[in-house]
Formats: sequence, C-alpha cells, structure tokens
Amino acid sequence: MIIVMNAPTPEQTNRVLDKIRHCGLEPHCLVGRDKTIITTVGDTEPERGEQFERLAGVERVVSVNTPYKLASRQFHAHNSVVAVNDVRFGAEAVPVIAGPCAVESYEQFRETALAAKDAGAAMLRGGAFKPRTSPYSFQGLENEGLKIMQAVGREVGLPVVTEVTDPRAVGLVSEFADMLQIGARNMQNFALLKEVALAGRPVLLKRGVAATIEEWLMAAEYLLSGGSSEVVLCERGIRTYENYTRNTLDLSAVPLVKHLSHLPVVVDPSHGTGNWRLVGPMARAAVAAGADGLIIEIHPWPEEAMSDGPQSLTLANFRQLTRELAKVAAAVGRTINHGKGGAQR
Repeated sequence: MIIVMNAPTPEQTNRVLDKIRHCGLEPHCLVGRDKTIITTVGDTEPERGEQFERLAGVERVVSVNTPYKLASRQFHAHNSVVAVNDVRFGAEAVPVIAGPCAVESYEQFRETALAAKDAGAAMLRGGAFKPRTSPYSFQGLENEGLKIMQAVGREVGLPVVTEVTDPRAVGLVSEFADMLQIGARNMQNFALLKEVALAGRPVLLKRGVAATIEEWLMAAEYLLSGGSSEVVLCERGIRTYENYTRNTLDLSAVPLVKHLSHLPVVVDPSHGTGNWRLVGPMARAAVAAGADGLIIEIHPWPEEAMSDGPQSLTLANFRQLTRELAKVAAAVGRTINHGKGGAQR
C-alpha cells in the first residue's frame, strides 16, 4: 500500500504513521518538496486503504502488490517523462545518446561530439571512470575526463551522461555531468544507489549482466525511494550461454518493463552485442519494440580506441544509422529527437 499526502503538516503525517503501526504494518516515509509518500511493508487488505483515505492530508491511497512499488504502474499509471535539459525520455521523440566508450583526449571527444550532433544525436556519452575487468586495462582519464566532457558538451550544446562508480565520487561527477549513469556492474551496489538518489541529477540505470527484470526494477526502487524522481532504465544485454555476441540483448524486456513500470526504457545495442555490425540492426529493432531512447558508442577511429573499439561505430556509420532510425520511428508513429541543431541528411 502507498499513501500519498499533499503538503501535510507534521501532525497529519504522524497520525498516518501511528495508524499504520497500529495495523501491524511497517511504514517507510519519503518526504518531498510538495508530497509525502508513505509505503507500507506487510500484508494489507484492499478495504483497509479506505481508512487512510479519510485521514487529513491524505490525497490518495494506492494498493500495490509488487515488491517494486514506486516504479510500478499500479502506483503511477501513465508513462513518466524524464527530462535532461531539453532532452525528454518517454515522450514521442526518441533521443539518441552517442559518444565514445572512454574519453581519451579533448580532440577525440570534440571530434566525436561534433559529428554526433551533426548526425542528430540529442546527448553525449563518455566514460571518465572506467570499471574494467582487468586492472591492467585503461581505467579512464578520471577528473580530467570529466572536465573534457563538460567543456565539449557546453561547446556543442548537448547534455552529457557519464558513469559514476564510487559513492564517494557522486558529488564530484554531479558537478560535471547532466545525467548520472549506474553501470551494469553496479546495478546492485546499494550504497552507490542511495548516494546517487540524493544527487539531484537524472539517472540512467543499466540492467546487470545477470539481473532479472524484478531485480532491475528493485534497483530502480532504491533510487526512487531514496529521493530520485527522474530514473531512466537501460537494457544493455544479459549474460547467456551464447558466445558469438558479447551479451544477449533482451529486447523483449522493453515492452515487458513498459507494461510493468511507468519508467522510460532505453536500449544499448553496443554493449548488448559487442559487435559493430550488429549495432544497427538491433538499434532499429529497439525503436520498433518501443524503446524510449538509444545509447550508442561511436569513435573517430574504432581500431585505435582504448576501450570497446570492436563495438563502436565510425562517425560515418553513425550518420547512416540515424537516417535509418528515422524511417523505423516513423513506421511506428514516433520520431527521432535530433537534438539542438542536428539534422538528418
């Protein structure tokens, strides 16, 4: 059960909390700017909600029978739209996020950003802190990478998303990025989720490599219950027995999650396949499946990339892909968000 209170007084809130405890339930209170949301843990009967609806300050009571409550459509029936500056996830237009896996230099990121914008990308991506399987692999430019991303993003006029890997670095990364990304390896890093929820930035939450749909939505619940109201989910492939691709991109998750949850869902076909030849077909399929955005890795010279070159599109290939995506989007009654100043040719 979820109880939504509209600007309640402390006395009104305490009365609701006391009544919840009297019913043998455990309350969890989330205080926002205008709303106070109280969730309950324990068995609740549908008719019990009527008792709370009559209490002063209570706006509505929602009965939710899933473990993920705030992320559920039972709590919020309509699609949520998450805004990152002028970019909107969950609206009719589908934004495309593009950029290199890792920021390697100012020149590399600037060239990529200019090409991405010109081809129609709405946002830039780039890695400053790179969690790698091997401790000997390139770990990113870290603070210098953040500065480069922010400078180039402002220069070309596109917002930037980057991954934060350490709870202690959330404040630092928030100073430079417009959107914070939780990577697949950190989807269940609960200390990180709690810290990111307090950062006041939109969040891109990637699905873990072995996570079920419910586990993914429960990770989103950590963000929502911690104070973040702007969460975008990202399907980026899961680990299966198949070894011809880096991961198995689960496109069935897109319509399923959109049925279960009100949160926008974007797709990462680059990590989902690990093969640049497969990125285009899976990106087109993702739009057809109802994805609310795409995140695609591109690089001026993929063969020289310091991270994930085999799955990165060239700048020319990315331009061609955005043309194709526009046709698929039109076929399913949507459009591609071309960003500021970007255009299809």
